Amino acid sequence: MALPVRTCALVGRFTDSRVAESAHALLAHLSTRHVTVLVSDTPAVGAALAGAQAGLLRVPEEELGRRADLMIAIGGDGTLLYAAGLVARHGVPLLGINRGRLGFLTDVMPQDMLGCLDAALEGRLEADQRPLLGACLRQSDGTVAEALALNDVVLQKLATGRMLDFQTKVGGRYVNTHAGDGIVIASATGSTAYALSCGGPIIEPQLDALVMAPICPHTLSDRPIVVSARARIEIELLQRPDTRAQVTCDGAILGEIAPGDRLEVKTAGERITLLHPADYDYYRLLRSKLHWGRGNVER
Repeated sequence: MALPVRTCALVGRFTDSRVAESAHALLAHLSTRHVTVLVSDTPAVGAALAGAQAGLLRVPEEELGRRADLMIAIGGDGTLLYAAGLVARHGVPLLGINRGRLGFLTDVMPQDMLGCLDAALEGRLEADQRPLLGACLRQSDGTVAEALALNDVVLQKLATGRMLDFQTKVGGRYVNTHAGDGIVIASATGSTAYALSCGGPIIEPQLDALVMAPICPHTLSDRPIVVSARARIEIELLQRPDTRAQVTCDGAILGEIAPGDRLEVKTAGERITLLHPADYDYYRLLRSKLHWGRGNVER
């Protein structure tokens, strides 16, 4: 992160009153620190942040990652994932303020955000680098679509009650032919997201591993599997009546996939830097968010 921080970008659903409340408090604090703040130039953002003019620049959303020294995502994990897409190719660190529900990634609470913001501006927060997934959808007509994801790449059925048939390979070796609603390819970071609801394991973020978790598999023995993060995963959709499916990356649609098309997923060269408070503890986070233990008592 470039120090001192001169320019900060804010991302969030500012039409949500809780998000707007935190945004106004951050804007006022950043103004006292003489930090320029960037926000999207969309009309909705302008209306929600009306009156907060000092040091505020409205720019096209695609420029936020390129022009900022620090990005702050205000909301839930979905907001942080969206912000990650904006900074993925620019090396800009992310600070997540939790105004959502669960908040595995947005781990700074509103009552702590100004102190954490000061620590971020001074380079005193813990930097946590997380690898990204690279997805490449190769369609039979030669069209290629690519995207990055922090949490997961998902193949799922689209607008049909019928199952999908698809084949998986890891490192060029055939793994299985699946029948079900689809499959989640998750990074270690994303192991606590959609993959977890599919029965996948929790993987410590520092481990170089990926999770392949079938969605509602037709065969009960078709279980999630953990593979090396250095492996390339290939998925090919097979012919089946009324087959319709799509691929999403962190919830954003990459494209529809048809029989004969191929999806490739591997660890990308890019990384995201998350900023955590100095007392950040991943296992304490798990206990808090998943309500582990009897009374969740700290020992």
